[in-house]
Amino acid sequence: MASCKEETTLLGVVGSPFLHRVQIALKLKGIEYKYLEDDLNNRSDLLLKYNPVQKMIPVLVHNEKPISESLVIVEYIDDTWKQNPILPSHPYQRALARFWAKFIDDKCVIAAAKFVLMVDEKEKEKASEELSEALKFLENELKDKYFAGEEIGFVDIAAVFLPMLQEVAEFQLITSEKFPKLFTWSKDFYNHPVVKEIMPSKEQLFVYFKARAQSLTAQGKN
Repeated sequence: MASCKEETTLLGVVGSPFLHRVQIALKLKGIEYKYLEDDLNNRSDLLLKYNPVQKMIPVLVHNEKPISESLVIVEYIDDTWKQNPILPSHPYQRALARFWAKFIDDKCVIAAAKFVLMVDEKEKEKASEELSEALKFLENELKDKYFAGEEIGFVDIAAVFLPMLQEVAEFQLITSEKFPKLFTWSKDFYNHPVVKEIMPSKEQLFVYFKARAQSLTAQGKN
């Protein structure tokens, strides 16, 4: 088992849901780490050194060994530090958790980002329909307080972007009328002591998502 005294560094950008996935996992485990803020418009030499393939955050560096991709990092954290498990112990339940986390990344994250960040109304409407369809599946899957039961788990961490987007969207993505279970979950999750301590301010979220929107707009013009 790894020791909390081992060298652990996290590279990220405040406001990024992918960064905050990793921070929640580290906090749940009680792991101390050094945080280094990066700039995706002017990537640091350290980021390019530790993630030369994607050149993206977050990157966890544990004893000089870098790990990229937020959900891969969360699994690494869970495997390395055994206290307060994030993934279920049963192989089938672990497989289900991975399935739903991948579903969130594949079906929800992209659609939600387009919905919030895109300017084109047709694109926003299409993204809204895609997101609504995906959220129906998550609504049906949520059977307890959290996806993992009474405690936060892997799928909850994967879905952190939903309550974050709720904070910055012009109107609520998840309403109590349309998605009552997800609506309650988003409130409970965001107000969980561990999550609440980590979450950035609304102003920081606006700065991050505005920067991402500008980046998408610039890419569209090229």
